Amino acid sequence: MTASGLRDIFYVLGDAVRYDEPLHRHTSFRVGGPADVWVEIGEVEQIRAVQKLATDAGLPLVMLGGGTNVLVSDRGVRGVVIKLGRVFAELDFRQNGAGTYVRAGAAGSFKKLVMSTVRRQLAGLEFGEGIPGSVGGGLLMNAGAFGGEIASVVTTIEGVAADGEVRVIPREQLHFGYRHFDLPAGFIVTHVNFRLQAGDVGAIGERVRVAQQRRSRGQPVGQPNAGSVFKNPPGTFAGKLIEQAGLKGRRIGNAQISERHANFIVNLGGARAIDVKALMDEATEKVEAMSGVRLVPEVKLVGDWE
Repeated sequence: MTASGLRDIFYVLGDAVRYDEPLHRHTSFRVGGPADVWVEIGEVEQIRAVQKLATDAGLPLVMLGGGTNVLVSDRGVRGVVIKLGRVFAELDFRQNGAGTYVRAGAAGSFKKLVMSTVRRQLAGLEFGEGIPGSVGGGLLMNAGAFGGEIASVVTTIEGVAADGEVRVIPREQLHFGYRHFDLPAGFIVTHVNFRLQAGDVGAIGERVRVAQQRRSRGQPVGQPNAGSVFKNPPGTFAGKLIEQAGLKGRRIGNAQISERHANFIVNLGGARAIDVKALMDEATEKVEAMSGVRLVPEVKLVGDWE
């Protein structure tokens, strides 16, 4: 579809829409081509409007949260990219006899959520100190570290189904796996609800301190990246296998397997998505040839890769 044709379809959304929006501006890797249509959502009704317009025009919808844990193609993304606005970034704390409930907007910073709960001496999310990205993104990958994960504290999710219905889905209908969450097709998450418990301030602070130290010692700092590239295979670590395969520090173009942690790929400046993908493919092939273990990506490929 031509640019003028897209403008004819989405004109009703006014200033919320941009065309050919460069996605490297919105990803932690700082790579990626343009989105045909970029919509920053300010209210639920806009989600419903975008869903209907895209469906009627036969265009795919892609959600982009904090832009971490994704690798966007250099060719960009065909169709419509949705970004939830600031109204979906608020935190609401409520208390009852069963604990403290936190309603977190899906667009909010996951790190901010973690630190807000720690300041209130609430236990359950300390593992997430330093995990980048949005609350919604953390949900979709069942973010976790150091023995904890989001699945253990989520009670419900809220959002808009593919048919435009606003729904609340309870925990018993949510299906999590290791760094994975089965989101119903076409469902756009707007809020995630958590249940936390009052904890010992010293113990909470110590768990956060340990998490901070482990991240600062072992992960690249100050270089654009998307976090862990591969899931850890059962009984071992992806970074260890990649290092044993002799790939630590391996560079293609301006993308490099981190010299600090081999399960991270960093952008040295001006890297292309295709270079990052080539390093992922090489790590997959060489680790499998060396150990028989097939690495599974944690980073999601987004956009036009054909």
